[in-house]
Amino acid sequence: MEDNKDYQQISGWGIDADPEDEPNYPIKKYTGDDHNRSNWERPQLQVQDVEILKSNERPSLSAVFGTASPPTGLSGVIRRHAFKYSENSYGHWLPLLLADRINVVEGIIEDLSEGVIPNIFAERGWKADFKYNKGALAKKVLIRAAVLGVIVICLSKKKKRKSFFG
Repeated sequence: MEDNKDYQQISGWGIDADPEDEPNYPIKKYTGDDHNRSNWERPQLQVQDVEILKSNERPSLSAVFGTASPPTGLSGVIRRHAFKYSENSYGHWLPLLLADRINVVEGIIEDLSEGVIPNIFAERGWKADFKYNKGALAKKVLIRAAVLGVIVICLSKKKKRKSFFG
């Protein structure tokens, strides 16, 4: 392979060869503070008054964090387990997804125990779907009804088999 080409003929070749030539030269107003940005003081930390789950890859809490919904119930147990694993593993993310789904059910149970009937149609956005996207809503309802129907049929056949053979 012959490598004696004249790269100077290529438009833009070597544009980054001069380290003093910054690409933002005409706009940037250099003040000398660019190299002082690593000398900052950490802001005052937020007070931790609820359980905060933190990554095992970060040694300390961030300065600000959410406290609106600390981990509770079965979903909290699953979340605590998930945070034992690295953020780059399925052992971390899949349990968190499961915990989110379980937390929805826990929220509905909590609402019912407090005497509040949750408006699941509004919370799931079905009113907007009915108004703006009736086809997608119909598809969702039909698929869910079909899946529920298959589950009911399978469970009812299982009961009949048990009673027939048992």
